[in-house]
Amino acid sequence: MKVWQFSEQAYHPAFEVPGPMRITLPQHHCDPVEAGRLINRYLDEYVLADELGYNIMINEHHAAATCMSTSCMTTLAILARQTKRARLLALGIPIGNRANPVRVAEEIAMADVISNGRLEVGLVKGAAYEVFMSNRQPVRFMDRYWEAHDLILEALSNTGDNFSWDGEFFNYRAVGLWPRPIQQPMPPIWMTASSAGSAAQQAKLGYVCATFLSGAVARSVFASYRKTYQETHGRPASDDRLGYLGLVSVANDRETAFQRAEQMKAYFTTAARLDPQFRNPAGFASVKDNVRILKAGPNAVRPRLRDGSPLPSNPTIDQYIDAGLMFVGTPDEVFEQISRFHAEVGGFGNLLMMGQAGTLGHAETVENLTLFSREVMPRLAELSVDTPDIRYEAFA
Repeated sequence: MKVWQFSEQAYHPAFEVPGPMRITLPQHHCDPVEAGRLINRYLDEYVLADELGYNIMINEHHAAATCMSTSCMTTLAILARQTKRARLLALGIPIGNRANPVRVAEEIAMADVISNGRLEVGLVKGAAYEVFMSNRQPVRFMDRYWEAHDLILEALSNTGDNFSWDGEFFNYRAVGLWPRPIQQPMPPIWMTASSAGSAAQQAKLGYVCATFLSGAVARSVFASYRKTYQETHGRPASDDRLGYLGLVSVANDRETAFQRAEQMKAYFTTAARLDPQFRNPAGFASVKDNVRILKAGPNAVRPRLRDGSPLPSNPTIDQYIDAGLMFVGTPDEVFEQISRFHAEVGGFGNLLMMGQAGTLGHAETVENLTLFSREVMPRLAELSVDTPDIRYEAFA
């Protein structure tokens, strides 16, 4: 199993401000000097992760105190220079919100060259509320997304003459990347899935499929991916095609691990702090998805405990563990929790590990990452024996 360290790089001093954490939070609550200190601290933790044997994952969000990483590729360009061994994953770039897909392809190629071919790229839909910040229209959002996707892949994989692009949403007289990526025909492509339907689509494309904090839903996501991958490609999908994101707090004693998990829990509590008008703009979700959600009721999207009941609105750490959203305890306990979850959902080859979240401080994060790398990570090899190199498989 490959382990990827991830942090949303929050500006957590703003968590004390009442009200929403996204879009409408006034900028005067941000001290830029403190923001710079925090961002450099998070970069230091990523460099440490590289030294400890982790791979690295970065995401991006906008106008949000919960995530100061406003550009995956800016952060990864820095880490491409500062790290030596880690694979560098952008999961992901919300390309439907980007006005210039060719610029996205240029940034991907540049980071891949700086890293000497260690980049992996997630092309994602992004959060609904970010449509308002990008000034994009939510109507036909996915049509624009898929055209941007096709253009980016064409630009990355082109080795011939420059080409023109005359699409419905984007038009270019000449497209040519200087530099072009080291990994040919392009870096590995990832997408995220929260349902069996989206997982099946990604399986057809041969991309790596990751699901975030979905708990038991991961079972149907992974099963759908494996079934469709076998039908499409005529061979089983390796575990390396699947990833799961969860929070991890490990310490030498259970009490300390739970204390740290309480600080990390702020990641969940701030996620709900968003004005309702920004949650589901008209046209962003398909009619089919909206109908499915309405029929299922208010608990449809809530993670489930192992007994099938919805996760409570204010869960305990034990309930987060039971739902498969957090792995907390001593090294033995954390390994056992990951092992159990891995078996229950049918297996996966990538653990996208939030070793820092919420208000967890630097010293505690360093201890968390170090202990996990020494006492848990080596044992995770027991969970996956099927780990081929994925860099070119999707495009064979």
